[in-house]
Amino acid sequence: MKKIQIGVMSFVLSMGLIVGAMAQNPGYKIGDKAADFKLKSVDGSWVSLPNNAKGAIVIFTCNTCPYVVAYEDRMIDLHKKYAAKGYPVIAINSNDDKVSPGDSFEKMKDRSKSKKFPYAYAYDKSQEVIKKYGASRTPHVYLLHKEGNDFMVKYIGAIDNNYQDPTGVTEKYVEEALDDLMNGRKVAVESTKAIGCSIKWTKNAQ
Repeated sequence: MKKIQIGVMSFVLSMGLIVGAMAQNPGYKIGDKAADFKLKSVDGSWVSLPNNAKGAIVIFTCNTCPYVVAYEDRMIDLHKKYAAKGYPVIAINSNDDKVSPGDSFEKMKDRSKSKKFPYAYAYDKSQEVIKKYGASRTPHVYLLHKEGNDFMVKYIGAIDNNYQDPTGVTEKYVEEALDDLMNGRKVAVESTKAIGCSIKWTKNAQ
């Protein structure tokens, strides 16, 4: 009887450790394959990873974060510079609109129209996509590079090293990583710390 109890306790403990590990899943790491997604964009279209591209600059963003506002023009510039080279920006807002009403889908439409975003701006209402990626801040960048049919994670982190002043930037992390990829080199700086606002999670979701 004691052996059975010990066996049951061991099983319960091991399952608890597995569930705990799953709950603490940090998301994608460098070298991981990124799963595709299907999210509704502000223009009414559905957005997924582009099959006809060399990769994608996936940026978890929102309307309300001052760090994002500081970076919006640079995000626009990234898309204008690299979309034609095969790396479009895909902006994703995962903030819960009940926790942060300024990040609702309707407000996203207004912001996109006001700033004339040239890139897809999609809503991850279920927060399933951000949970897979593991983003914790806005903005948080995941640079993907296509290898065969797979989108592989090559860089994770910040856009550059100075959110306050574009003229004071000395390290353009995303651009430098793209330069390495487009020239067939291993990305020199694969990860940096994302600086920004915390994600507004759905209550009881985390």
